[in-house]
Amino acid sequence: MKSHHALMMSLSISALSLAAGLTGCSVETDVTHLKKTSQPVPVEMISMTQEQIARTTTQPATILPFYQTEIRAKVSGYVKEVKAEIGDYVKQGTILAVIDVPELQKQRQIMEARIAQCDSEEKRAEAGIQLSLANVQSAEARLSQAKSELNRTKALVAAAEAEFSRTNDLVQRRSLESRVLDEVRKKRDSELANQQTMTSAINSASADVVVARAKQKSAEADLQVAKSQTSIARHQLEELDVLLNYANIKAPFSGMITGRTVNPGDLVREGNEVGKGEPLFEIDQIEKVRVEIPVPEIDAAFISRGDVIQLSFPSFPAEEVLKVTVTRFTGKLDPHTRTMLVEAEVPNPSRKLIPGMFGQATISLGAPAAANMLPARAIRFESGKAFVYAVSNDIVSVIPVTTGMDNGNSIEILSGLEPGQKVVDAHLKRFKSGDKVAPLQ
Repeated sequence: MKSHHALMMSLSISALSLAAGLTGCSVETDVTHLKKTSQPVPVEMISMTQEQIARTTTQPATILPFYQTEIRAKVSGYVKEVKAEIGDYVKQGTILAVIDVPELQKQRQIMEARIAQCDSEEKRAEAGIQLSLANVQSAEARLSQAKSELNRTKALVAAAEAEFSRTNDLVQRRSLESRVLDEVRKKRDSELANQQTMTSAINSASADVVVARAKQKSAEADLQVAKSQTSIARHQLEELDVLLNYANIKAPFSGMITGRTVNPGDLVREGNEVGKGEPLFEIDQIEKVRVEIPVPEIDAAFISRGDVIQLSFPSFPAEEVLKVTVTRFTGKLDPHTRTMLVEAEVPNPSRKLIPGMFGQATISLGAPAAANMLPARAIRFESGKAFVYAVSNDIVSVIPVTTGMDNGNSIEILSGLEPGQKVVDAHLKRFKSGDKVAPLQ
């Protein structure tokens, strides 16, 4: 029993010695580690530089036709002929389809007959005017004749009155018999009666002149009415011709047919569509195209007409870049996307740029300006916020910065750093404020 107890005591002492030895080794290792980490970390230093850079913004770009329209029918009828297919390039005014409208053709024939009738009415009214003019001239001639006869009768009455006075004087002096005076009186009375007759004839002729002139005005009015009726009929015929012209579906401008839903025999309705609300044709003008670029709010205020745009497309080689300029922009932000629409017009004579094509647009925003730039590798980001490791007296300070333009190599520093202030260049270690570093010369 004693020897067993002595063995157990010996094992316990050995275990304690081993534990003590292990503990002493761990403490020594930690001390060595602390000595190593307390040494300043060697780092490369860099500071901001001022560069002349051009502000740019790179955004997605979409090709759209310069003009795009959906063509529908203005008249109702059955499609007689289709003359265009998708992919066809057509000139302005080219007939794309023909609609059969026989009822309009009949209306046109009726209108032509009505115009012929109105022309006849015009000729009849013109003849009536000529007749009324002749009647006026005849009445005026009769009036003139009556006036001449009245003047002659007045002269005869005056002579008869003179003869009666002379004869009456001779009869009073008994130089002549009284029966002679009776004969002279009868002659005088006859001439007076003729004078009254001529006066009545003048009144009648004057009335005839008035009536003839009134008939002339009536005939002239009839002519104006006939001309108005003819004009109305001609305008109605022109209206029918316009509707008949709508039966020929024409291209409103030169472009490519990009859609067709109509077939011969289809019934189309005025201003409507074929079947399900689809247009008869769709046509795009692509000899010149529009490029639409949504510019975000941060860059929208710097956009100006004439700014240079560099366009690249995945469909083309990387070195093939189009240079165009800003043609127009909306001047307001879309409330849903907070972007402003910018447009550029691009000549496309080869029709290589296809509407709907997607690309990338880099817009130069104004002239180059001085900016404080720092290499991108010296700027760290965490949770979307930028910061740098600034060094003063070999002590690190973590400083948040506000960044601006990024040209791919350097980033603009808007605030947070002073010119000439040193920061840690690219380094794998994550520093904390207060860490010591050893700047490399």
